[in-house]
Amino acid sequence: MSHTITLYVDGACRGNPGLGGWGAYIVNGQQEHKIYGGEDHTTNNRMELTAAIEGILFCDKQDKLVIYTDSKYVKQGITEWIHGWKKKNWKDVKNPDLWQKLDEVCQGREIEWHWVKGHAGHPGNEMADQLANLGADETLKKSKQSPSISEDKKKSEPDWLLDDPFGLDLADSEEELEEPPETIIEVTVEEIVQIEVLATNSNEDASSSDASASLEIHPQIVITPAKLQLHGPRQLILDTETTGFYYQDGDRIIEVGALEMINRKLTGSSIHIYINPKTPVGDSVNVHGITDEFLQDKPLFEEISQVLFDYLHGAEIIAHNATFDMNFLDMEFKRAGFKALSEVCDVTDTLALAKSKHPGQKNSLDALVRRYEIPQRDRTFHGALLDAEILSDVYLAMTGGQVSFDIDALSQSEDQNSRSGMARVEIELPVILPSEQELQEHENWVKQFEEKNGTACLFAK
Repeated sequence: MSHTITLYVDGACRGNPGLGGWGAYIVNGQQEHKIYGGEDHTTNNRMELTAAIEGILFCDKQDKLVIYTDSKYVKQGITEWIHGWKKKNWKDVKNPDLWQKLDEVCQGREIEWHWVKGHAGHPGNEMADQLANLGADETLKKSKQSPSISEDKKKSEPDWLLDDPFGLDLADSEEELEEPPETIIEVTVEEIVQIEVLATNSNEDASSSDASASLEIHPQIVITPAKLQLHGPRQLILDTETTGFYYQDGDRIIEVGALEMINRKLTGSSIHIYINPKTPVGDSVNVHGITDEFLQDKPLFEEISQVLFDYLHGAEIIAHNATFDMNFLDMEFKRAGFKALSEVCDVTDTLALAKSKHPGQKNSLDALVRRYEIPQRDRTFHGALLDAEILSDVYLAMTGGQVSFDIDALSQSEDQNSRSGMARVEIELPVILPSEQELQEHENWVKQFEEKNGTACLFAK
């Protein structure tokens, strides 16, 4: 007689690759089963896959299974991407051994797959997460008792393209990791140990390489690891590009770029994402050059929201005209079911800072670049990551005496090398106010703009 069994499966990895664990919480009517295991050198995606495989194998083949996972990699892989992988004979697919095993154990079974948002208070998912961490803890204890990890197992795999489901990996083929034997243990509720999970993203002293290590990375999110391992509060120099000026009227974010800074040094870590806004970019293409065609295959905001929120969470956001960026980010995160970003991050507005230092003068990013003699870049079109790089130079020049760059972390261009050790020169500049004629011409221009576009002008007094 068949039953309907509910499975909650999850994986965990402390470092990616690193020590990992998997867990499966299995509910069959009034009965509950909790199994877990781990490996001493693995990846988060391998643990997510292993949890699903072991959970399915635990159940009878005639039972109907309803499986919940917080990994879109697993859910979309087994329900969508796997058909294409089979057609190309698994070429350029990461973790083919586990994908083929998962496909095999699913054959002949009735299975419903569901995605649930991780770390959002869902009881089944939270239990599976605890089991996964318990599996990692048990594996760590065993490895300490008999440490015999070979050097081959310590080899690192590619970073953000590690588990690219579309086969876009740029790395050369690598030697497969030898997988250590797994331990499967069934336990009772009373034996479940409450695991204290290290929440690196909420720790102000954590670097972004730690913060991003446990995240499941969407293939079109680019997160570069930190080259400098620094300790101190995180600052993120951030910029966005949007379809227009008014988030209240349906304009959306299409690009996000941010650079990490700790103790006034850029660590080398950054995040960069293009986003499909599901609405035309319109005339804003003249500002950023990003077309509707380019954005067609980019992820929706809700698909990248977890990774972006975790990367930004707890940091001080530094942006030029920060109110604009934060209004859009708050709106997007709320739509995706998160808190407003401004509730979990401090915000510094470099435009307000520049106005207080240079009243009555132009304080656009271009004007500040000229004022502080920052090496020019090509800004024919605006870009989120490019503007964030420029703003990092401007912010350091505005807020400190000596501008200190670490060449090892920033050896991206000769321009950056030439800025090393640049000192800020204090000059008392005259304040030049507009004449009555100039003010009148400005008012006339604003009126013409508002009559033509039927909306308020941002440059009105």
